[in-house]
Amino acid sequence: MKKNILTMMAILAFFESYAQDTTRQTRPLSLVLPEATPQKTFFQKEWVKKSIAPTILFTAAAATWGEKENIRELRNRYIPNFKVPYDDYLQYTPAVAVYGLKLAGVKGRNNIGRATLSHGASLAIMAILVNSIKYTTKVERPDGSSKNSFPSGHTAMAFTNASFLHKEYGLVSPAYSIGGYTVATLTGVGRNFNNRHWVPDILAGAGIGILSTELGYFFIDKIYKNKGDNLGILSRIEGNENPSFLSIKLGTALATTNFLSQAELSEKKEVGFEAGLEGAYFFSKQWGIGGDFTFSSFPVKPVNIFNEQDLGSFDFVTQSLGFLNFGIGPYFSQDLSEKLQLTLKTTAGYSSAANGKVFIKANFIDSPTEEIEIAEYRPSNSFRFNIGTALTYKLNPELGLTLYADYNQTKSKITYHYNNFDEETNDEYNSEQIRENIRYFTIGLRLTAYF
Repeated sequence: MKKNILTMMAILAFFESYAQDTTRQTRPLSLVLPEATPQKTFFQKEWVKKSIAPTILFTAAAATWGEKENIRELRNRYIPNFKVPYDDYLQYTPAVAVYGLKLAGVKGRNNIGRATLSHGASLAIMAILVNSIKYTTKVERPDGSSKNSFPSGHTAMAFTNASFLHKEYGLVSPAYSIGGYTVATLTGVGRNFNNRHWVPDILAGAGIGILSTELGYFFIDKIYKNKGDNLGILSRIEGNENPSFLSIKLGTALATTNFLSQAELSEKKEVGFEAGLEGAYFFSKQWGIGGDFTFSSFPVKPVNIFNEQDLGSFDFVTQSLGFLNFGIGPYFSQDLSEKLQLTLKTTAGYSSAANGKVFIKANFIDSPTEEIEIAEYRPSNSFRFNIGTALTYKLNPELGLTLYADYNQTKSKITYHYNNFDEETNDEYNSEQIRENIRYFTIGLRLTAYF
């Protein structure tokens, strides 16, 4: 009996031990076996994230290539005598900031030695790309000084240095990234204002600068076999969760009215482009105040006034319409998902228009084409109203790609001064004032940086 009891106790002990072993094996199984890695979407892949900004800039360079003469013409009408070579020095500012912060003891992604190696590799890649393209394409500069305009080396240098600052200190505070890229953008704008580069040169240079830094860090990180010296320290830094942002925007402008219908200088609604900067500071996750600074251009198609098969044709040719716009107002933001964000805005501000000229273009059959200036138009500065919506896909917490649509409205009084060809009178011009409705939609993309 005692033996049977001992046997039963041994069997029970065995099953209890087996049950405990089974529990130990089954319960922690999920901890022992690695969890399945979720499949990354296309935009979540590392190489895609790094190539989005350069791709947008290269695409913008291609899109504005056909408009570069019109853009230069507007520059000559707004600021024909601008010559302030601040861009020669400003291009280096972000790199100087990096070394200043490191010497001051502010920890960034890497220690100073590794940061210098990464930056050196980036500069080497940038120099190879810029110079090989410059002396292959041989594009003449807008001032006619040489044939090495495309792409802009100053802008490439500025954006290489801005990306260097972003790489090293963007994790510490997005404000460093915003400051660096703002300085780089001002450098690019300076190249255009100083009539040293076409707009496509500047956009391509910016893309090359960002791409060069990504490649430089990629190769140096492979040598060190990690992403940075101080990432463990920086990972504990928490950022602002409000959706404050600064963005570069480029889009197509679609007129809803014929801007020159009253003067009968245009038969169709104009189609142009818009480029500029937009940003907002949010006091909460939904409400903020912001504004934009944009430039819009609308080429005007010639209007045929006479066409004779044996003689030729005569057209009215009007220089393109250009507007510098500034607006400020409330912004509303709503997260639709972890990656998608909707933004609404209403702004009011100021619109300044460029003066232009009107010609008669004579296309004779048996003689050279002639252009005779018959009038000058001078639009008045006016109040501007703007409403818009934007949908942002967040590539990561600091960067997003935004599809935006804006409606713009202003009423400009255009004064036409007509040339007086009567030599017997002393008046050089006769004038007429016409009020035109300027209304248009813009649809485009923004590269959005959060801070």
